[in-house]
Amino acid sequence: MSLGRVVSTIVLLLLALLVVAPLGAWSAAALWFQLPWPDQVRAGVAGFVAFLALVAMIGLFTRHRWRALYTFAFAFVVVLFWWSTIAPPHNGDWAPDVARQTTGTIKGDILTLTDVRDFQWRTDDDFTEKWGTRSYDLSKLRGLDLILSYWAGPHIAHLIMSFDFDDGQVLAWSLEVRREKGGVYSPIADAFKAHTLISLATTERDSVRLRANIRGEDVRLYRLRASPEAMRSLLVGYVDEANALSREPQFYNTFTTNCTTAVARMIRGLGGALPLDWRILVNGYLPAFLYEHGAVTNDVPLDELIALARINDRARAADQSPEFSRLIRVGIPGPDGKPMM
Repeated sequence: MSLGRVVSTIVLLLLALLVVAPLGAWSAAALWFQLPWPDQVRAGVAGFVAFLALVAMIGLFTRHRWRALYTFAFAFVVVLFWWSTIAPPHNGDWAPDVARQTTGTIKGDILTLTDVRDFQWRTDDDFTEKWGTRSYDLSKLRGLDLILSYWAGPHIAHLIMSFDFDDGQVLAWSLEVRREKGGVYSPIADAFKAHTLISLATTERDSVRLRANIRGEDVRLYRLRASPEAMRSLLVGYVDEANALSREPQFYNTFTTNCTTAVARMIRGLGGALPLDWRILVNGYLPAFLYEHGAVTNDVPLDELIALARINDRARAADQSPEFSRLIRVGIPGPDGKPMM
């Protein structure tokens, strides 16, 4: 076989494996998850597009390669056009815990938030709803904490940013999937416009207690090094994004628009320095990233810091206490390395 023939074969193989196969798989999945038809019909349409991709891959190595490739390309363009017409809904029969989108206004140093969630959770399905309007003095913002709740092993966690004020108020903020009643989170389906994104401000006795005490997730809290200006900018960024989502919904995406990547994008948009790193996506490993970049104290070894960050025992002990936020932080090293008393 000549060198030119070998090179041609390699190029065609790469085209099949790196272009046609991924586009075919994506198209089939998009059709399966989003076509509003019965399962048998959706499976048939998705299977047909997958078949076209397979034919195109085989056809690349025959004299009919261009015909097979053009046929698949046409089908992909049709799928892409259809995909672009799927817009996030403004209204829905939302699950109670994501029924309201937090919004806010800022006048001088005073931040006023509407629809701050403060549920009393007894179980995941048994709770007392409470939404309220709260005001915060941004000049009294004194601390920023990162809370990671590990719900599916050590690799992936839900991220909550917590803002601490001198007057004792603590505001937890989280970007989440906005499910409809009866809906469930699916990492695969939510990569294909299954749900929209919601930005929620809550009390820690709501969102942190829910994950630590009610769901039994592995919850860890890290106290961050951040200037007052950076903390304020991040909080204002959360408010701006929440207001924008209330005007124009956005789809949640497991890989590109989730609780961690959205925060990273927000920080970069505010002019903050945040190096590209795989741990922003695989966020269970964020503590090591923060440790390496000096965003948390380096006065204790990383393994010890991670062990001290686990708050489940303290959260269960604090449970209904009005000092829940203070009690879950006892013993955790602050930005200066000193543990909170």
